[in-house]
Parts: sequence; structure tokens; C-alpha cells
Amino acid sequence: MPDAALPESPRASLVRPNFAMWRQALTVMPRIEKSDWDALDLVSRWLIATRAAVIIMTFTSAAFAGALAVKAGAFDFGLFALATAGLCLAHATNNLLNDLTDHWKGVDKDNYFRTQYGPQTVEAGFLSVGQLMTYAAITGGAALAIGAYLVVQGGMPVLWLLAAGAFFVLFYTWPLKYIGMGEPAVLAVWGPLMVGGTYLVITGVWSQDVAIASLAYALGPTAVLFGKHIDKLDADREKKIRTLPVILGESLSRHTVIAMLLAQLGVIVYLVATGYFTPAMLVTLLAVPSLKRVFQVYGSPRPSEPPDDLPDGVWPLYLVAAAFWYTRRFGAFFLLGLIADVAITRLWL
Repeated sequence: MPDAALPESPRASLVRPNFAMWRQALTVMPRIEKSDWDALDLVSRWLIATRAAVIIMTFTSAAFAGALAVKAGAFDFGLFALATAGLCLAHATNNLLNDLTDHWKGVDKDNYFRTQYGPQTVEAGFLSVGQLMTYAAITGGAALAIGAYLVVQGGMPVLWLLAAGAFFVLFYTWPLKYIGMGEPAVLAVWGPLMVGGTYLVITGVWSQDVAIASLAYALGPTAVLFGKHIDKLDADREKKIRTLPVILGESLSRHTVIAMLLAQLGVIVYLVATGYFTPAMLVTLLAVPSLKRVFQVYGSPRPSEPPDDLPDGVWPLYLVAAAFWYTRRFGAFFLLGLIADVAITRLWL
């Protein structure tokens, strides 16, 4: 079969759906061998190839925007569903292109860090370059089709958002990540672009308060990315990938992560003080005690060997593990506060 033909053989499309693998791929990065891959259905393969477990961050951004549209009394489920699907497909496309670009540049060859967060399907021999390109073309095409429909519905403001999103999908891996702009791009994309943009698509209105509120969420994924890039700082430096931690150095980068996590809380307090959020959002401050563990990890240089209390299978992802652990806890309290805030606002209105 030609390299650029359909991504899987007819036999693969007839494999019985593996719902257990669907659930696993949506929650963690499955570590599988080629023999496991060959026995999987097409959906399972797509979920693994796109690193679907991290796409939950994009779904959360869209859900945040949807909740704020409900708060404003301007929610439209159809537009919300389309915007959410388009964003998740765009994120999936970015992950596929990320792997493709890193393969072409040799970044993922024998890359121990990369294997810690899921198989690189080309490097592992699961997919050929042509097959991965077909995955990306179909996934990206679906995202673009949804975006085009939303542009027709929303006009020029939505077109500008679509153009910005396409720029980050195509150019995050190179050159943005190579010149210290990858981390700021994540903050912008998972914050004002996704949350503010989805809110605009749903309501037809751009809201400065929503854009500011989006930072309370987006600082979390950005801190997690910072942690990952600090963990592999030496490896990135050797490969001439100048992430922001490579430019800033380990010490300043560690303290930058602490500052971002504190800034999340500051944004929420500010929006409660200005009246955009009700005091119910202050329940998010219950995450503060969990910061102690993060301060302990990020307050000292990264160890050269895994600490005794680090769970098996985590190392060498040490700093990112702590940031991810806290971000999940923060997110739970954030969601609780947001549900209460929206309920109170709607009842009051």
C-alpha cells in the first residue's frame, strides 16, 4: 500500500471497537508495543496518535467559555458544541504535526523524555510518515470545515480567531518553540484565544472580563508546560531548542512557575473584587494548602536522580509531575466555584 494512502488497512477498520482503550487513551498516555497497536481499532489508534488525554485541557477551556456564556444568559448549545469540537480537532492536529515536525528534525529519535508522555507513532514504527500526514490532513480538514461554518455565522471577528488558531497549530512546534515563544503561545491560546474566542462565537460579543478570567485557567497548563521544559532543559539545549526555560535558566524558570500558580489565585480575587465573579469563586482558594508541595519541589534545584518518594514510572518527569498534580487539584476547586457562581448569578438575575 502506498505510504500516503488511507491511514489504516481495511482490516483495521473492521476491528471491534476497544472501548476500554478509548477510556484509557482519554485519561492517560497508553504505553503500548507494536503488537498492541496492530490489534487496535481505528478510533483507538487516532486517540493514541493525537495524545487525546491532553486534549481535555482544550475541552476545559471551551467548557469554561460555555459556562460564562450561561452566566451572561446568552448560551447557544449548537454553537458551543461546534466550537468545542473544532478546538479539540485543532489541538489534535497540532499534536500530530508536532510529532511529524520533531521526527523530521530528529528531535524524537531515541528521546527518553518523549516516551514518558506517550508513544511517538512514527518513531515507534506504528505509522509511516505518509499515514501520519493523512491523519493530520483529515483531522485538520474537519477542524477547518467547522471553523469555516462558524465564520459564516459569526463574520470577520470569528475569521480573525480562526486565522490566529491556524497560525499556532502550524507554527507552535517550529519556530515558536525554538525561540522561547512556545510558552507564551500556550498562555494566549488556552486563555484569551480559546476561552474568549469560544465566548465570542457563542454570544457574538468579545468580553474583556472573560479574557482576563481565562488567565485563571490558562496559567495552569502554561505552568505544566514550563515544568516539562525545565525537566528536559539539558536535552533541549543540546538539540538547540530554545524553550523559555532554556533561555531563562533553571532557577528563574522554577520561580516563574511558582509565580504563575500564585497569579491564578490573584486573577480570581481580582475578578471577585470587581464584581465579575461572586464570592462563591473564592472556594478556589481551598487549593492554597496544596501549594506547599509545589513550593517544596520548585524551591530547590532539580535532583539528578529520582527522589525516594517519587512514584515509580514518573521520572524523569519530576517538576512537571508536581505542577500537573497541583493543577488538577486547583481545577477541581475552580470548577466547583464556577458552577456555584453561575448558579448564583442566574438565580439572582
